[in-house]
Amino acid sequence: MFSTRSLVVPAILLLLAACNGPSSPETGLLTAAAFDQQLQATPDAQLLDVRTPEEYAKGHLPKALNIDWYEASFAEQAARLDHNKPVFVYCLSGGRSAEAAARLRSAGFSKVYDLDGGILKWRAANLPETKDDPAKTAGMSKADYEALLKSDKLVLVDFYADWCGPCRKMAPYLEEIKTEMAGQVTVVRINADDNQDLMKSMSVDALPVLLIYKNGAQLWRNEGFIDKAGVVEQLNAVRMTE
Repeated sequence: MFSTRSLVVPAILLLLAACNGPSSPETGLLTAAAFDQQLQATPDAQLLDVRTPEEYAKGHLPKALNIDWYEASFAEQAARLDHNKPVFVYCLSGGRSAEAAARLRSAGFSKVYDLDGGILKWRAANLPETKDDPAKTAGMSKADYEALLKSDKLVLVDFYADWCGPCRKMAPYLEEIKTEMAGQVTVVRINADDNQDLMKSMSVDALPVLLIYKNGAQLWRNEGFIDKAGVVEQLNAVRMTE
């Protein structure tokens, strides 16, 4: 089977990782299981979801307060929290929460815990979540997904989110591939927020994720940013496989 894996990490994420260090209580960066355990063990915990209101409405940790990191008033709203009580912060995949946690620490909050990998890792661990309307986030079934793969062309599947930086960078060239290779490739884009059950069944717990299928069989998977040339190279290589 032809298989490879590519991961290009933007410099800013490398810097964030260097600042936070490995996942541990000492650094405040916790795995989903550790975050849950620490949250349960902290009676006076302040739980903060720094995603957009639209993301929050599609599913959030129970009793989480929503303050959008992108809002200009973030610092003002966060300042209303109790600086002497622990703050637990999370986002979609960890980028925004890392920045928010750093901001909170610099603002004098005594203890800040950050969910490593964000709510994607939380969902993958089957930890509790509250949804305003579960029907809106169930999305397509696994059977629906598999039906999309029944094609005489290659199928390129893109799991993305509107609020994912790398996903936004990749979207324009995926549309170009859809047009330029229309005779050889079918491009399917799947919104992670709207298809949470499918995300779990496919073990997709980070974004973006690209998959290439040939005759219904997955022959390539990539997690993280990859440029157009890299994707086209993999598509052409898979086309040549028997």
